[in-house]
Amino acid sequence: MAIEKVGVVGAGQMGNGIAHVFARAGYEVVLTDISAEALQQAVALIGRNLDRQISKGTLSEAEKSEALGRISTTQTLTDLGPCDLIIEAATEREAVKTAIFEELVPHLAPHTILTSNTSSISITRLASRTDRPEKFMGFHFMNPVPVMQLVELIRGIATDDETFRACLDVVERLGKTAATSEDFPAFIVNRILMPMINEAVYTLYEGVGSVSSIDTSLKLGANHPMGPLELADFIGLDTCLAIMNVLHDGLADTKYRPCPLLTKYVEAGWLGRKTKRGFYDYRGETPVPTR
Repeated sequence: MAIEKVGVVGAGQMGNGIAHVFARAGYEVVLTDISAEALQQAVALIGRNLDRQISKGTLSEAEKSEALGRISTTQTLTDLGPCDLIIEAATEREAVKTAIFEELVPHLAPHTILTSNTSSISITRLASRTDRPEKFMGFHFMNPVPVMQLVELIRGIATDDETFRACLDVVERLGKTAATSEDFPAFIVNRILMPMINEAVYTLYEGVGSVSSIDTSLKLGANHPMGPLELADFIGLDTCLAIMNVLHDGLADTKYRPCPLLTKYVEAGWLGRKTKRGFYDYRGETPVPTR
């Protein structure tokens, strides 16, 4: 099956990155969001990221213009109806994702593949709320999408071979690498990564170390490019908490219990970089630890 027109639902951090890499790979992209401002900001950010690629010598001005020319935006979700492939990249809340798919389904062509960029929610369960569970799967990009090489492909219980092969071909055309995961809570990357971040928050909560000490220890002691608390701020503490809740609820194991301090930060609205305050305060020129 030829995939040429791709719809992306959500113009946030993940959605704009997904639109970026698909446009660069030659796909026609329709990016949708309920916010006109979010769409404008997404296109502007894609432009700046393309400029960064130009400055590195990996892209020409003409290629930038061609990529931006392949991206159209809309606030009307049903405008994605003619797309061959749709990637949902909305907030990590199952009720929101389900509502999006239920609105989309009546307007889709029979061949359209539906996918979700969810980092933890059951693909089988999301697929069951559509009219095409055999043409539904998880398509999980890593953040930041233009930089990170990996894409997790997750088959639901009903996903057919044709759909899987079509998505695998897309990953190859994007120049990225696919890893296949079974449909278990948080899949592979976040099944391993999020408990580490949660344990780092427990280490802070219990007074074992400060924010700076914890991050420095993992960067210099384990050769991680970012400390776990710095990484949590980059991902978004609300997303980290949502994934830990999926793990805790889905696997019924107390080792996945979210740290109360993580919950407290989310309740305070301190979600990390996107709100300019999390485990670090980003309101000044240099990030400052908040504990």
